[in-house]
Order: sequence, then C-alpha cells, then structure tokens
Amino acid sequence: MAPQRFHEQFEQIQRSMPDVPLAMGPDDSAEFIYEKGYVLVRDGEDARVVEDTVRAHFTAEPDLVQDHVRRASSQTNRSGITRIQVGDPGEGDRAGDRPVAHALRALRESEGRAGRRLVSRNHLVSIAVNSCPGDEPAPVAAADELNPAPAEGTYDAESAIGVLVVDTGLMRDFRSSPLLAHTDGDAQIKECDDDGVLQQYVGHGTFIAGLVAAVAPNTGITVRNSLNDAGAILESEFGEKLFEAVDAGGWPDILSLSAGTSNGRTDGLLGIEAFMRELRDQRTLLVAAAGNNGSATPFWPAAYADLPDYQDVVLSVGALRGDGEFGACFSNHGPWVKVYAPGERLTGVLTGFDAPMPYIYQHSTYDTCRYGFGYACTCVSPRHTGVLSEQGGSTKPDQVMFEGLAHWSGTSFATPLVAGLIASHMSAQQESDPRVARYKMLAANSGYAEVRGAHVAALRPGTWRPVPVLPPAPRS
Repeated sequence: MAPQRFHEQFEQIQRSMPDVPLAMGPDDSAEFIYEKGYVLVRDGEDARVVEDTVRAHFTAEPDLVQDHVRRASSQTNRSGITRIQVGDPGEGDRAGDRPVAHALRALRESEGRAGRRLVSRNHLVSIAVNSCPGDEPAPVAAADELNPAPAEGTYDAESAIGVLVVDTGLMRDFRSSPLLAHTDGDAQIKECDDDGVLQQYVGHGTFIAGLVAAVAPNTGITVRNSLNDAGAILESEFGEKLFEAVDAGGWPDILSLSAGTSNGRTDGLLGIEAFMRELRDQRTLLVAAAGNNGSATPFWPAAYADLPDYQDVVLSVGALRGDGEFGACFSNHGPWVKVYAPGERLTGVLTGFDAPMPYIYQHSTYDTCRYGFGYACTCVSPRHTGVLSEQGGSTKPDQVMFEGLAHWSGTSFATPLVAGLIASHMSAQQESDPRVARYKMLAANSGYAEVRGAHVAALRPGTWRPVPVLPPAPRS
C-alpha cells in the first residue's frame, strides 16, 4: 500500500468523521486506523484494572500526564465494552498516539498474568479497509447487462431466504430497479455533498443487494445504513450497530458484511466480542469480506472463520480477478480466507433507473492504475473526492451519467455473490440451516483458482461471465 495514497484516503475518512481524531497504526505502517486518545476494555473488573493500571503507569512516567485518564462511556452496554480516555486526542498528528501506545504497554504484564487480552485500540472498521478501495464505481452504458446476470427462479414470500446486508444503505430510487423488488431497509443518509459530488461509497449497499438478488431470486434482502461515514465506523460503535441491525428484523439466515479491519492480532476484535458470542448461539451464517489490502494479515471479522469456536459461524470471502482464474491483486489472502469468488469488474445496480441524473464524480481508478503499479491497491489520482488531482492537472470536476448500472471491484462484491449462492442452495435443496448449506455447497463444489501460488476453493455463479484481463500498462 503506497503511503501517499493511504494518507489521501485517511484525510477523506477524517473529513467524514471530523469530531473523531484518528491516527494510523501501528508505527505509521498504514495497517489500520484507530481513534486517538482512547482505548477499549471490557465492562466490569477489566475496566477497573485497566483504568487503575494506566493511571499508575502515567503517574510514574515524568513525560506522561495522567489527568486525562477516565471512563469515557457508560460502564454497561450490550456490546460489553467501555472506552477509557488515556490522553488528549487533539495532541500530536495522525502518525501515532503516544498515550495510547503507553496505555497498551502498561497492561502487558497484567495481560500476561491473565492469559488474555485486557485492552485494545479503538479501531476504525471500514469498507475501505485501510482507506484504499479496490476500485470506485464507474458508470456503464444503458445497453450493458448485469454481470452476473439474474439467475432463473421465482420469489416466494413463504420460503424466501432472509439476507441482511450491513452497509451504507439504499439509494433513494432503488425501487425503480425490478431486480430489487424484494429489497428493503434504510436509505443512504447523504448521496451527494453540497457541491453535488457523489459521496464516497454511495450506492455500495444498493450494489451489494443487487448482486445477492441476481444470484438468488428467492431472497428477502434488508440493507441497513450502519456504515454511513464514508463506509466506516469505530469499533466501539460497531457491536451496537450489529445488534441494532438484527434487533430490527430478527436474526437473518445470512448476514452479508463487506467491512472490517486488521488489528495486528489473531484473536478478533474486542468491540464485537459480545456480538460474536451471541451470533455463535444463533443459526445465522456471517459471510464476511476478506478485505482489499493484498495482505495475509488476519482481517476481522472475516478471520473469525479460522478460529475453532467460529469456523461454523463465519465464512470469509476473497476476490478473484476478472478472468476468474487467479486472485485479484488487491484481495487479502491466506489460510483464514476460506473461499474466493469473482470480485473484479462486476456489473450491478447503482442508481438512476427512474430518472438518470448526472453526478459530479471522480474517474474510476481501475482502468488507469489496476496494472503498471508496484502496490496492490488501485488508489491513485484522482483522490476519490470528485476532483481530478493529478500533478499539474486540472481541478475541474468530472461529470458523468449513471443510468442504473455500474462497474465495481473489490472483496465487497465477492462476498454477496457467495451469500447469494448459499441462499440459492438453501432454496434448491430445501435446506433450512444456512451453516449446513454452506458446508454441503462447498463439499459439492469442484471449482478452484490460484491465489499467489496456492490452489483455493472458488465459487463462480453460473450466470457470471469472465471479463478479459488486459496486459499491464507501460510505466510512465
């Protein structure tokens, strides 16, 4: 991941969350983003131990100030965590946070004695992963067809498989798409900014719902707008939002989630620990995106698929490139990624069926920098802000027309394809348990692909069409 591109996208996220000072970590490596000045702990005795230990450590260090150490949120909540302030979030820059680093260090001995984690950074959970998407949506001609194309089948309200998509919400005119006739949920909070520029990740939830519906016609899809800040949310709020999503409509058969974060650990996210425990006791299958960092580092919550207690509960999904034969360059990988599906240049529903409208918009980054660069992601100028920003170039916004469909790439979109295939298998086989359906479908699957030299399980919808993989562009 090129640091300059990460910094540009960091600024985009920070603008969407102006009241939450953020830092990059660890040590400016751009592996994840977290909230400055605060740590997360479990409610109860852990919170008391952490608060007392951090205060004592800061008091003993002459260059640290313990005056800021205090509880910053309610001591009890459904997600089971408490934020503790350890420093002034306004101090320092985005390259790191000394008080947070010292607070984590202060708990090392206590964690060693307890044999478990007591404290965590408050990570940013995001569709953009490290704030660098695999791609941005690009408009396509009205004559283009969906890819994957809608599968044959009918919708039956009595037997429909329930799919919950926790994402950015739905575009205002989504009902004008026949494909989304059995989709409902929350509206996208703000589609454009005050200058008419299409906001980052607008249409993401609509696009995902369309992919599920195309692969699995007999589904009732609900989309929640939990990730409305440029597709991001703090870990401290993530668990509550997940609980709210299932409380609103009950536990679904399948929960499709295209957001997450790495955290430098192998034991999950503290902020969703309570949700994951409750999920384990339900029958819902969580299908989660493996992330777009091009990394083998565990990415949560997808990487729960590799933990013994959650192997039946979570299915992690990586992305195949356009020809479906190899892993996409941006896709995370490793043994914790359990299946791959097409994730490059899919064509799906975005907006504009009712009244196609021009949007002030950034170019798609895919064609200009998918090849010919040494880093795995596809971020390059323009900077996903709606303004062309190439060195010495124009600052004039680009204006394009979305007429219903768009191209988009990322593990975000491989994930709903797999969710849809499991739902379709449930309908075809009259299987009521999504976790059982997942195993039966994968056992019957004979598809494989190559990801960085490894042969991996691959699911390719029958109505999906491979697209040509172009040769690398010459370096300028």
